[in-house]
Amino acid sequence: MKKTILIFGSLIIALLLLFQFSKYAVVSGDFQVEYIMAIVAIISLTIGLFINNKAQKALSVSNQKIDFKKIEELGLSKREYEVLKEIALGLSNQEIAKKLFVSESTIKTHVSNLLVKLNAKRRTQAIQISKSLNII
Repeated sequence: MKKTILIFGSLIIALLLLFQFSKYAVVSGDFQVEYIMAIVAIISLTIGLFINNKAQKALSVSNQKIDFKKIEELGLSKREYEVLKEIALGLSNQEIAKKLFVSESTIKTHVSNLLVKLNAKRRTQAIQISKSLNII
């Protein structure tokens, strides 16, 4: 997060400096407004392509890690897998129940089943095991 803020802050500073430079260049008659607009457009395009590239890489990395065969081998139902993903996001049983439109006791049952199937004692251990098995 800090890296993103630093990058955008430095880009804003660079654009402000470019605008200040362009103001003096136009006043002195050395530079035309069209060139300044072209430079700003090129900088904006480059930033957009860079951000898109980073987002696509992050998305492709997250999608290719999931081992669906392992999920079937463990015998996880679709609902249990949904609950596991929500646990990985850090949600409580009550929050998961509201999100999935089921009762909290149903979520407790699913969590209990997950712990048994993953051979884990705690939710955090289940997440660690799931990550090592590449199922989340």
